[in-house]
Amino acid sequence: MQPQETIEQFGYRQELRRGVGFVDLVFYGLMFMVPIAPFAIFGMVYSKSGGMPALAYLVGVVAMLFTAASYAQMVKAFPLSGSVYNYAGRGIAPPVGFLTGWAILLDYILVPCLLYLIASIAMNAIAPGIPVLGWLVVFVVINTVINLRGIKMTVQLTKIMIVAELVVLVLFLLVGVWALASGKGQGFNLNALFNPDTFSWPLIFGAVSIAVLSFLGFDGISMLAEESSGGSAEVGRAMRIALVLAAVLFVTQVWVAALLVPDPAMIARAGDTAFYEVAAYAGGDWLRHVTTAATAVSWGVGNTMVAQVSVSRLLYAMARDRQLPSFLARVSVKRSVPTNATLLVAATSIAIGGWMSLREDGAGLLTSLVNMGALISFAVLHLSVIVHYLIRGRSSNLWAHLLAPLIGMAVLVFVVFYSDFNAQLVMMVWLGLGLVVLGVLYALGRRPTLPYPVAAEK
Repeated sequence: MQPQETIEQFGYRQELRRGVGFVDLVFYGLMFMVPIAPFAIFGMVYSKSGGMPALAYLVGVVAMLFTAASYAQMVKAFPLSGSVYNYAGRGIAPPVGFLTGWAILLDYILVPCLLYLIASIAMNAIAPGIPVLGWLVVFVVINTVINLRGIKMTVQLTKIMIVAELVVLVLFLLVGVWALASGKGQGFNLNALFNPDTFSWPLIFGAVSIAVLSFLGFDGISMLAEESSGGSAEVGRAMRIALVLAAVLFVTQVWVAALLVPDPAMIARAGDTAFYEVAAYAGGDWLRHVTTAATAVSWGVGNTMVAQVSVSRLLYAMARDRQLPSFLARVSVKRSVPTNATLLVAATSIAIGGWMSLREDGAGLLTSLVNMGALISFAVLHLSVIVHYLIRGRSSNLWAHLLAPLIGMAVLVFVVFYSDFNAQLVMMVWLGLGLVVLGVLYALGRRPTLPYPVAAEK
């Protein structure tokens, strides 16, 4: 079945331009996750995990691998933009799809805000003459211009930035291992993976709720289903490959960084800059500046660039189905990008990012809120696989369509349960608002409906 035939059977026209290959998808996912993402949140994960950040990331990737498997199943059935919004809406029911899309919308809207904020704080530390809000506006303008020029330019720039990030990461690892061999830090041990003196599952799941931020982005690959030249099969495979590659990089860097911590009290004192303090301890101030600048550029340009793409595609998909204002569904004829949705994301990033820059706990609060929306939507994704394949399709593949989704869902429920209470509260309020919006849609005669052709792959 050809990609365009699959799109047309759902009643849609091919408005977005195809041409994103398998390697492009992998690089896109890696850029969204950011190979050096743990640099920015190392202090939080280290403290929350009781000095076992490597274990937190390993548990996190297990949950995400099960989630990636469910994504692969659903993108095969419904190869459309919109990610879990489409999968839950067509796999379970349109109202469930709306609420799931609404839940992950909180994640997708806040992700660029968080990334811009973290990058701007890092740049302000390097060049304090420019305020945090000033750097934030600069980053937003750069990414918006790039994304409005089309997906091909975005994909090409992600490759360049990933190579640059990997160079910085290798540099840190080489200096870090040399420092450990020279007697700095705790020496080589397994405490970052398992420390019986501090271990407890509630502690680890609480840390996973923060660490999982680094993995968010592999799911963004599914947003390019209508722009993938290889169709749904390549999208599912790219998600798994990108996730595994990122996990190897994340575990390795936090393990080395944890071994270099001379005293846990140092992490508490450093806070958000903990990783950079570790880098300075290992190699000197020059390494601190290199890692800080790399974090600022990768989060402020690379990660936010692809995040803006994903958010705009979700807004486009929901607006195309008349579940958000129709102006968000307009696509540039020349560039084949959802222009209005992209501009809305830019404006929202400046507004929310600027507001949070005025709060001392702005970055931490946004981190908790971002993760909560994604975790809940991932849990519904697993349920969608069971309903669509096992209940409706009467599938005999019990592992892929029952056991694996149940395991993935169980892990996510534990992570949500041990997450920050304020994040849980905000998520409940956000879902309550979503129910109100859904009620208004029904009252206006615009209840969620999604075409579900008989030819859809089961």
